[in-house]
Amino acid sequence: MTTETLLIELGTEELPPKSLTTLATAFFDNIKSQLDSHDLAYSDIKWFATPRRLAVQVIDLVDKQQDKVVEKRGPAVNVAFDAEGNASKAAQGWARSNGITVEQAERLVTDKGEWLLHKATVTGVATTALVADMVNNAIKKLPIAKPMRWGAERTQFIRPVHTLTMLFGSELIAGEALGVTSNNQVQGHRFHHEGLVTINHANDYQAELLKAYVDVDFAQRQNNIVEQIKKAADDIDAVALIDEDLLNEVTALVEWPVTLVGTFDKDFLNVPAEPLIYSMKDHQKYFPVNDKNGQLVNKFIFVSNIESKDPSAVVFGNEKVIRPRLADAEFFFKTDKKQSLESRLKSLESVLFQKQLGTLKAKSERIADLSQFIAQQLNENADDAYRAGLLSKTDLMSEMVLEFPQVQGTMGKYYALHDGENENIAQALEGQYRPRFAGDALPEANIGCAVAISDKIDTLVGIFGINQAPKGDKDPFALRRAAIGSIRIIIEKQLNLDLSDLINKSIELFGDKLVNENTASDVLEFIMGRFRAFYQEQGINVDVIQAVLAKKPSAPLDFDKRIKAVTFFGELPEAATLAAANKRVGNILAKFDGELYPAFKADLAAEQAERDLADIYQTISLKVAPLMADKDYQAALSELAELKAPIDTFFDNVMVMSDDEAVKINRLTLLNEIRNSFLDIADISVLQ
Repeated sequence: MTTETLLIELGTEELPPKSLTTLATAFFDNIKSQLDSHDLAYSDIKWFATPRRLAVQVIDLVDKQQDKVVEKRGPAVNVAFDAEGNASKAAQGWARSNGITVEQAERLVTDKGEWLLHKATVTGVATTALVADMVNNAIKKLPIAKPMRWGAERTQFIRPVHTLTMLFGSELIAGEALGVTSNNQVQGHRFHHEGLVTINHANDYQAELLKAYVDVDFAQRQNNIVEQIKKAADDIDAVALIDEDLLNEVTALVEWPVTLVGTFDKDFLNVPAEPLIYSMKDHQKYFPVNDKNGQLVNKFIFVSNIESKDPSAVVFGNEKVIRPRLADAEFFFKTDKKQSLESRLKSLESVLFQKQLGTLKAKSERIADLSQFIAQQLNENADDAYRAGLLSKTDLMSEMVLEFPQVQGTMGKYYALHDGENENIAQALEGQYRPRFAGDALPEANIGCAVAISDKIDTLVGIFGINQAPKGDKDPFALRRAAIGSIRIIIEKQLNLDLSDLINKSIELFGDKLVNENTASDVLEFIMGRFRAFYQEQGINVDVIQAVLAKKPSAPLDFDKRIKAVTFFGELPEAATLAAANKRVGNILAKFDGELYPAFKADLAAEQAERDLADIYQTISLKVAPLMADKDYQAALSELAELKAPIDTFFDNVMVMSDDEAVKINRLTLLNEIRNSFLDIADISVLQ
């Protein structure tokens, strides 16, 4: 059996850049899964993608499937023949269907009986006979939300298709997809190459297209872009701001990347850097540039799809395009400063937060009150917290934020400073939306934390309060993100706050707007549910998380201390035995339907092992009490771990369920006291 390289390429009009890698990897996955399902072996498979093509190349692909021997079992022998040994109609019909006579059938003997058997050899199909169907199936499964039609055809795809290439080595595979017939000609660069490029062998694909100014390898093209950008930045003694999403998009926009540097008027640097950066990145797909001190400079780096004979003309064109964009930002900034944030409070009355929950003005007032409540608990300036909460949404009414929604909060900071608000308030306005995504920075100061938590809790309580909790993967108000964000802020900033207190205060602030009687418990349960994801991302074992969740501590900082303590405990050599003992005790107590004694009675202890356990536990509990008061759970569990040996001895030598009822209850009382000492921290019985 021989092997060859298979090339599949679909040539199109420019594909949506933000969807290119998704389409390319899906096409790759679909082809790969079909090769595997057809038992076609190969040594390697890779995908390629440019703005005008999706391609897959399979290395050392076998030229046909392996022949297979298929066993087809017939009727049982006692059914296949009558008493005289004549073949039954069932046996004859089965034999005919397999193209044999009953006499030609083999026998399959097992411990369950004997059956007729026919072994048929199925000849493997040639790879070239399978490829066209595989390509069409792969195309049908691509994630295309809005397919389009073109010309007079009824064919639909994400963009018009011009070429289809299916090559097995040098052999052109006949076939059709999306109304296009397979041939060995593909599109070169739109501007640098006239006509189509002929691919004589599947191995020549990359090399031939490089001659036509097309680098089909997405990763290689991206690395080339990064190297060019860094060199361009070094040449001007600066640092390029390379955003991963923007880099992916730019890589998907070009086939032959050429990096150039442009300049804009220095006066634009009087505008805050953030809107300038968003304007360059989002509108123009440019890479902004900072100096070595992290300050934005009046340069930008862009990636062109042509290698111009006159690069200065390309630079001039891009400089001309960026100027009105930056001028807009400058105009918005100057216009917005004419009106204070406080004066914008009135305009928030015209914007609904949610129909049943009222306006953004009402939300701002609730955030202000809750922020003040939190600040008081943290011994921070409550007046600043209230002020920051009240102004938190005012920059949403500014021209700048209406144009660049990404700078909400950030522009609030700049405008607050311009209005003469103090630094704490200004920083809080910027930090209120943090963290916006996993790994994002948190608000800098506690006032900012108070406003950020208040905003999130207000949204959680409000939406649950009107019975619109997230369902499945639908979460229009980003409640999961709000919950995890609140957890992160409280834990990472070491804030002594209790979620139950915050939720109840928020419910009070909503007045009669909430209709869900279980709002408090529903919100708390929802947030508690996010702890699992929060800690799993940190590599914490699920059983550790479950052990703490069993206690339902509503103060995130306290929850975190318990997680760390149980993680530490789980690594101790005593952990497995004590976890098993706790589980055993829990099972015993679950079956006991009587009443335990208020405390263990030493005078009822008949066995030495139970007296020893009681004495050691008494000594340890005296040490544990002050540790629990200080919430030093790790040290408390270290002390309780000393119970392993006496507990083992107890279970080895003492019959818990004594015939003497008083003795039995006394022993159960002791075990319950010990178990409760562990349960005060976590349910360690669930540890694996």
